[in-house]
Amino acid sequence: MISCARIPARYFLRCLGIVLLAGAATSQAMTIREMRTLEAKEKDGKTYATYYLVGVVEGLREASDAAQRAGQKPLFCVDGRRLEPSMARSLYQTELTRNADDYEADMPVQLVVSAALRNSYRCAQ
Repeated sequence: MISCARIPARYFLRCLGIVLLAGAATSQAMTIREMRTLEAKEKDGKTYATYYLVGVVEGLREASDAAQRAGQKPLFCVDGRRLEPSMARSLYQTELTRNADDYEADMPVQLVVSAALRNSYRCAQ
């Protein structure tokens, strides 16, 4: 397993990017189309999709926190505001509704959630 734990702070984000790219090479993120298909065709599809969204939110939050710890600008800033797993689906749906023309079905769900978090939890600086 690749780890960035012992990497100096100035190289941490580069290491994290390499690790994420390596992971992306072995597994692909779910697209908006795949999410819709999962929800429509699987018995527990909506539940599985919700778990996926929660995982995406938690992963993006960890990446944002890691950037901040490394002295970089975070992706978004929660700053004591409420961000709970139960909010993942509404963040995703709201972003898709507000900016429907910006997204195509083959785009990754993570892109939508990332934009939703940036728009909902803007950094003050």
